[in-house]
Amino acid sequence: MTYQHVPLDQYADRVRRLPASCGPVRLVGIDGHAGSGKSTLAARLAEALGGAPVLRLDDIASHDALFAWTDRLRAQVLEPLARGETARYAVYDWQARRFGAARSLPPAEVILVEGVGAGRRALRPRLARLLWMELADETSWARGRARDGAAQRDFWDGWIPAEREHFARDPSRPFADALVRECRTGYEMREGPGDAPPDPSDVTQSEEPPAVR
Repeated sequence: MTYQHVPLDQYADRVRRLPASCGPVRLVGIDGHAGSGKSTLAARLAEALGGAPVLRLDDIASHDALFAWTDRLRAQVLEPLARGETARYAVYDWQARRFGAARSLPPAEVILVEGVGAGRRALRPRLARLLWMELADETSWARGRARDGAAQRDFWDGWIPAEREHFARDPSRPFADALVRECRTGYEMREGPGDAPPDPSDVTQSEEPPAVR
């Protein structure tokens, strides 16, 4: 199947017609390698959706738990939204290296979940749709390093092996409903390999990669 140009306003209409997946909410995951353009797509799709909230997994993760945040996400975000209640989650400050004030996330028609691991197996049952940014890992990481500069060199040196291990244990791309590429005129999409056989195992904290400090 070939890629096709998809205007985001048209795609937003398709998203609104999806069945709710987490209580009254349609959760849409945007996953991909660090530096692949997830945040930009999330911002543009949120705008096309009329200001849909974006949950950034960088706010949930931390230096001590780059990927071991499943339980916190479930307790602070997924379970309240599933009950139709406002979620409240502590936001991590990557400069101060600590969690700060809580942020509220009321249930909305659509909420975008953006970040590496947005398509992990523990989250997929709650997703109405999973998008994967189709950009090679090395290309994505080079973009991320260039974006963050020399000050974050040590962080990236630790992040890359941790990301490799995460996706080796808990890949997202095989379950994506759509593969997304940036292009000069916006975005191109094609159907993803989301019909892959489900993995019945679940993620636990002990299964996740070790923290990188």
